[in-house]
Amino acid sequence: MHKIQPFHLAIPVDNLEEARMFYRETLGCEEGRSSDHWVDFNFFGHQLVIHYKDASETRNTGSNPVDGKEVPIPHFGVVLTWETFQDLSAELKNKQIDFVIEPYIRFEGQVGEQATMFFKDPCGNALEFKAFKNIDQLFAK
Repeated sequence: MHKIQPFHLAIPVDNLEEARMFYRETLGCEEGRSSDHWVDFNFFGHQLVIHYKDASETRNTGSNPVDGKEVPIPHFGVVLTWETFQDLSAELKNKQIDFVIEPYIRFEGQVGEQATMFFKDPCGNALEFKAFKNIDQLFAK
């Protein structure tokens, strides 16, 4: 079994300053190294790098139906503790985030119970934050 290490993810943004403010101010991510074309963030213990890319070159997105909701594809995010998820979702509601899928509980009262929410950054990158009531269910079959 491999020891879990932080991941590295690089995403395109068509407005570096707007995206920088979102990840730093809205999500509370600590900013790291940067240049005039990219910015590193501590994304909940993982390295996220936003790279400027002209809007005409960014990817198109679609969705897949899950639980009667349209889940944006592609998307990325993190698994949080149950308490951190609850705190973050309340904070984002107070900041009036425009959710693609409002925070809700899947499989409530069942094995695999989880909380999830989806929203987009200012450049259209879809993010999912989730939490498992019992973290041991994260990779269960």
